[in-house]
Amino acid sequence: MSSSWATIEFMATTSARLLDLLSLLQARRDWPAAVLADRLAISTRTVRRDVDRLRELGYPIAAFKGPDGGYRLEPGSELPPLRFDDDQAVAVAIALQLATTAGAGLAEASVRALTTIRQLMPARLRHRVDLLQVSAIDDRRTPGVDGVDERLLAVGEAIRGTETLRFDYVYESDTRAAAPSGSEPSGPRPPRQVEPHHLVTRNGRWYVVGWEPSRADWRTYRLDRMVLRSPNGPRFTPREIPDGDLNAFVLSRFRGSTDHSGTWPCVGVVILDLPLRAVAPYVDDGSAEPVGTDRCRLRSGAWSWIALAAQLGRFDADVEVVEPPELRQAFAELAARYTRAVG
Repeated sequence: MSSSWATIEFMATTSARLLDLLSLLQARRDWPAAVLADRLAISTRTVRRDVDRLRELGYPIAAFKGPDGGYRLEPGSELPPLRFDDDQAVAVAIALQLATTAGAGLAEASVRALTTIRQLMPARLRHRVDLLQVSAIDDRRTPGVDGVDERLLAVGEAIRGTETLRFDYVYESDTRAAAPSGSEPSGPRPPRQVEPHHLVTRNGRWYVVGWEPSRADWRTYRLDRMVLRSPNGPRFTPREIPDGDLNAFVLSRFRGSTDHSGTWPCVGVVILDLPLRAVAPYVDDGSAEPVGTDRCRLRSGAWSWIALAAQLGRFDADVEVVEPPELRQAFAELAARYTRAVG
């Protein structure tokens, strides 16, 4: 009996060591054999045997010669099992979740991959992933550059538990600057109390969308500017986002729309003296169509008419305003302003 238990313990120890070795090989390109032996507290001979075992499992591990001869994990023809640490596993799960909401064209495959990874996770990691129900809003860059920190997990837990968040909000210029959504009182402020409903990522930042009872309004907060207070406030009854469209609502806040359609408040149509191929890469969320071979019609929007006129001026070409009159007036105001600057 003692011999059987010794065999089982040896196999478990060897398997764990193989996983640790695989994790190291995935961490960087080249590993001297002596360094691997030191990190794993084994001999270089045992490292060689463990590398052979990983090769038998399908991992393409190459040996390199020299004074610091060692090993590297190379690309292979098949995808063998991978080893993630806790943070990597959570990051992969969140990325897959974002792919299912961002219209990435791989939604179905992402859902299957997320289900598979979640089933294989230990309970502690499944809990972390389940806390983070996130959505990607009009993302043009890599989402979530702020990382998966404890603050993100705390907000996710509050959303899941329908608990009011208590936090101080730090503005960009200094702690007393005005918020983008309107003027704020000067002097010390009491902590915000917000009913969090959604975690979203847009252009590489995390945001919290919630209902603020003191203002009787929906608000959007940058997570990196929130200083959470403990404990959380009372539980709340979840509300429906305006018009039931989270994407449109968040975009309307960023674009300054007065409704919740997600469209720009100022939209105009112009004809540019440029071919479509020169304009198309810079259309963003507008639209463009050719007018002959050397001109194109562009429909675009901005948060103000002056901003739209200035935005259209970046094309460095003659502009003919089609509609509306407000855009034509904005060009006139800009022309006067630039004339004064020259004078």
